[in-house]
Amino acid sequence: MGTSGRAFTAAIVVAWLALFQGLLVAVNGHFDYKDALTKSIIFLEAQRSGKLPPNHRPKWRGDSALDDGKLANVDLVGGYYDAGDNVKYGLPMAFTVTTLAWSALFYHNELQAAGELENVHAGIRWGTDYFLKCSSRKNRLYVEVGDPALDHQCWVRPENMQTPRTVKQIDENTPGTEIAAETSAAMAASSIVFRGVDRAYSRRLLNKAKLLFQFAKAHKGTYDGECPFYCSYSGYNDELLWAATWLYYATRRPVYMKYILEESISANVAEFSWDLKYAGVQVLLSKLNFEGQENLQTFKTQAESYFCSVHPDSPYHQIHVTQGGMVHFRDGANTQYVTSTAFLFTVYSDLLAKHNQKLTCGNKEFHSTHLFGFARQQIDY
Repeated sequence: MGTSGRAFTAAIVVAWLALFQGLLVAVNGHFDYKDALTKSIIFLEAQRSGKLPPNHRPKWRGDSALDDGKLANVDLVGGYYDAGDNVKYGLPMAFTVTTLAWSALFYHNELQAAGELENVHAGIRWGTDYFLKCSSRKNRLYVEVGDPALDHQCWVRPENMQTPRTVKQIDENTPGTEIAAETSAAMAASSIVFRGVDRAYSRRLLNKAKLLFQFAKAHKGTYDGECPFYCSYSGYNDELLWAATWLYYATRRPVYMKYILEESISANVAEFSWDLKYAGVQVLLSKLNFEGQENLQTFKTQAESYFCSVHPDSPYHQIHVTQGGMVHFRDGANTQYVTSTAFLFTVYSDLLAKHNQKLTCGNKEFHSTHLFGFARQQIDY
């Protein structure tokens, strides 16, 4: 089970997000991107825990884990299961919701044209409803339900599981900045999604996102309770910056921009994943820089460093590409990095095209079409 947790991220966190991008072009090839999009969202729906809605598409799934949280005297029914097991992990689940919300915001029209926008909204809300339960008590966040060691010894569908539903939490005495900040980011990004759909719900999410960000900053520390499955190797500075950025997008309040410019820590990276968010933040802030916020130029430069480090034709590329053209980051659960790479390349490609810009890597220039072509190559593979 050592790498299956990462397979969850590969299959759920970003795979369908990257597949969204096939809708941005008229495809004359032999791949049916719309069908892949639909199936990817249905795959996510199949991971739902709790009391399922009447219109649940995977008819072979039933209600499960209806007593989650009972051991801690709190209602933690709902949310998503992990990678083929029946544990609910807070950190990767929150990243799933944040990136799904990002796609819903940036590719609203494409999802609507595909007839999947409402399903994506439902997928986001299934996560945020659960996070509201997890954060119902002040300065406390429930971050895991289920006993991984016992669960992984019993390969059984969640409807029939009998393993303990133990609960883990972070609080003032047991901090977990990464999880608190990532959950804040999920709430903030989702609040933007629902602003024009359900304003009261949107406000509720945003208020909770603000509180979780304050909690993450005030009680700093890495939580290792989800190890060895979801250990944070990159630390919590990327999650704090990620949360502040989504809060700025959601509020446009100077206090969050002040944190971004004066308090945050950023870095040049060559990876975007559930554990390492810097590249995603840098792309989001690059968008604002393209739109005229010149004080964010440093983040745009770091974003360009990411793309130059990954693109195989860049003189600065660091990431191995297989003979078939797929980026190879890890021997285990590599697909998660392939799809997250494709997603960021697609988003930045669209930004370059919209603002008539190019990516410069040393003595080489890349047009938006080059970045999109590389992204599509990953998904076609």
